[in-house]
Amino acid sequence: MTDFINEFCMHSATDGQLRLENVGEEVTLTGWAWHTRDHGGLIFIDLRDRAGYTQIVVDPDCVSAEDFSTAEHLGREYVLKVVGKVRARDAEAVNPNMATGEIEVLASAIDVLNTSVTPPFSIEDGIETDETTRMKWRYLDLRRPEMYESLHLRHTVAQALRTALNARGFLEVETPILANSTPEGARDYIVPSRPNPGKFYALPQSPQQFKQMLMAGGIERYYQIARCFRDEDLRADRQPEFTQVDVEMSFVEGDDVIVMMEGVLQETLAAVGIDHEFPLRRMPYAEAMDRFGTDRPDTRFGMELVNITDIVKDTGFKVFSSVAQSGGIVKAINAKGAGDWSRGEVEKLADIAAENGAKGMAWVAFTTDGQEKSPIKKFFTDEEWAALKEAMDVQPGDLLLFAADKPAVANAVLSALRLHMADALDVPREGHELLWVVDFPMFKYDEDEKKYAAEHHPFTHVLNEDLDKLETDPLACGSYSYDIVMDGFELGGGSIRIHNAEEQRRVLRVCGLSDEQIDEKFGHLIHALELGCPPHGGIALGLDRFIMLLGGKSSIRDVIAFPKTSSASDPMTGAPNEVTGRQLKEVSLRPL
Repeated sequence: MTDFINEFCMHSATDGQLRLENVGEEVTLTGWAWHTRDHGGLIFIDLRDRAGYTQIVVDPDCVSAEDFSTAEHLGREYVLKVVGKVRARDAEAVNPNMATGEIEVLASAIDVLNTSVTPPFSIEDGIETDETTRMKWRYLDLRRPEMYESLHLRHTVAQALRTALNARGFLEVETPILANSTPEGARDYIVPSRPNPGKFYALPQSPQQFKQMLMAGGIERYYQIARCFRDEDLRADRQPEFTQVDVEMSFVEGDDVIVMMEGVLQETLAAVGIDHEFPLRRMPYAEAMDRFGTDRPDTRFGMELVNITDIVKDTGFKVFSSVAQSGGIVKAINAKGAGDWSRGEVEKLADIAAENGAKGMAWVAFTTDGQEKSPIKKFFTDEEWAALKEAMDVQPGDLLLFAADKPAVANAVLSALRLHMADALDVPREGHELLWVVDFPMFKYDEDEKKYAAEHHPFTHVLNEDLDKLETDPLACGSYSYDIVMDGFELGGGSIRIHNAEEQRRVLRVCGLSDEQIDEKFGHLIHALELGCPPHGGIALGLDRFIMLLGGKSSIRDVIAFPKTSSASDPMTGAPNEVTGRQLKEVSLRPL
């Protein structure tokens, strides 16, 4: 029993390692006292470490009186070192729920390495402790087996990614954490510079510009498991600091990056026991928006969006006809199995629609007993009603939900309702489904800022055939870009980059930057492109999100060792906290 896990440490075996073949061996175990039980003179201790549990038996005839007294007074989470002999359990005492359930260790010596006060929650899986408490005592939370398994999965995936990229000739290069502030879609975390009063670094939202300059530097194949920072509102799949697998290649076209990454992902998934079919299917952006209302579709279930604009363009229901006749669209989903919901339950769905921009929500219920319930049916002709039912594949028990608005709003509303109804109806979503979403538009129009913005980022290469439209019709420009989607989440995004300095300037001008701003913010990149930068492209995968999906978790906080709360704070350390006036003065800042 001399493997690396048990070398250079106090124990000779882990608490999850021993089996029947070890019976008769003298072992030393270490770990935490999880449960203790006194059974008429014999004391049983469930000893736990990261590898599992072993039952320890303390017999007063086999240990010193001092050690037996120690065993009698153990508290939960005491840290122990136990010496003893492995023996088989009696048949009636075998625990099939424990990997070590066929054996136990008869102790000959017990040493308390440290005591513990009463923990604020039980160190076991399935606890109902609120998340803030778990994060305040995160080091205790990490002792729970499911938390260890999440970090072990993260380690396995990271190593598999490294191995696959190394085998393909990539070089792991670290890029700076202290950088300059550049607009990349979210607020920067800024850091004052003491030697440069009044000036600030920004923590990187991604290594995007640095990896492009590595391509200009002839590195050709780069990767990094990079820490990134974004000061944005948080949700279950976002954190202020996160990790991405950053990849860039020179002398490539879009297909080259996609095919290479499919090989990397196939090997990575195999390393954690997942067999997914490759190559992945590719879905154009326009198709994803039309069928699912989102560029990150969960394709593991149906309930797709159906465009019924032509059916309702002349209907007496003015909400539909006026939208259809003014350039908007009318779409619907069929939530099969919800046709018998009460009117009150259905109308509560309007709140979800409103949260996503809808001014209201129409619906039609087809009950299992053959009734058709809806406040809008009276506005339809018999022909329109029949066409609607045919288009929506209506059966008894179905509920139709509608959205009528600009395409972006209608898609967003029904995409949100689709996911909500899938949860409410327990629609099966088994296994994992990965696909590429491709052919993104280059630009979108930001209604709030009243300007154009890059759909991906402004370093994305415009389709060659659309370059002449850059200044005259930006929204008609396509791009060499691609996202990889997993189970309805964007797992990663990438593109072929701009490698020509003049094209880069043109794109940044469309995004509203003056030449002076371009030189100030991106001069370093422009110069790199001017000095013989090769064609290049790449991708970045969200490692935290990848592990969340692989581990079946609902929040990336469950796969990060020390995450932040939804308010970007750390209950364990108290960060962020105040600093002294002296510290502020050193960096030329004044207190509020």
